[in-house]
Amino acid sequence: MIFVGKEEGNGCETEYFLQSSPCNAQGQRDGMAEQITREDALTREGYRHACHIMLYGDSSAKLFGKIPIKHIVLMQMRFDGLLGFPGGLVNPSEETLEAGLSRELHEEVGVAVPVGVDNHVSSCLSPSCPRLITHFYIKKMTESELKEMEKAAVATATDHGLEVLGMVRVPLYFLKNGGGLPYFLSHSFISNSRAQLLSALQRCGLLSQGELEKAVRQAEQMRRTRSGDPH
Repeated sequence: MIFVGKEEGNGCETEYFLQSSPCNAQGQRDGMAEQITREDALTREGYRHACHIMLYGDSSAKLFGKIPIKHIVLMQMRFDGLLGFPGGLVNPSEETLEAGLSRELHEEVGVAVPVGVDNHVSSCLSPSCPRLITHFYIKKMTESELKEMEKAAVATATDHGLEVLGMVRVPLYFLKNGGGLPYFLSHSFISNSRAQLLSALQRCGLLSQGELEKAVRQAEQMRRTRSGDPH
């Protein structure tokens, strides 16, 4: 079990651990988030639904012409200064979860990316926000599609500069002194998106277990150093 940090935002603070799925990655110090099926989620009355997605693809590019990028993974800088995945609240009484997520993507990245049930990874009862069900999706795209989306996010997305301050690529490489992924993970993420990222990287085989453990260990050391807590 890999400790991946604490939830931030919404006035909540919850410890998370990396397991084999985004729901399991939401484990709290006193238990694990309850994973439910997509079908069960849709039958529950009085709950809000939030859908988010990790868009990723392979890349042949090299940083400085020598460090392989290998994969492009997109996240975004939110209006509140926290990192998160594209998406938002969806009302299942008015649209399907996937249609709502596609609508949110059009607003945030300028492209109504088609999302299907086959892209669904997990549905969980939020461990920190009452009566909220979080749905997580993953979709692989081509490098050219992702680049066009990055352009559209600036040129045509209605939320650019407002709810979304910009798209961000996750650095999946390691540089000296913790640069790359460890530094990235040491930043602040909304809710359980940091845990979702780590779980998705593991699920998609983009990084090895050893690489994830190394990145998390270095990131937590950086966070403790900044906070002045040696432990």
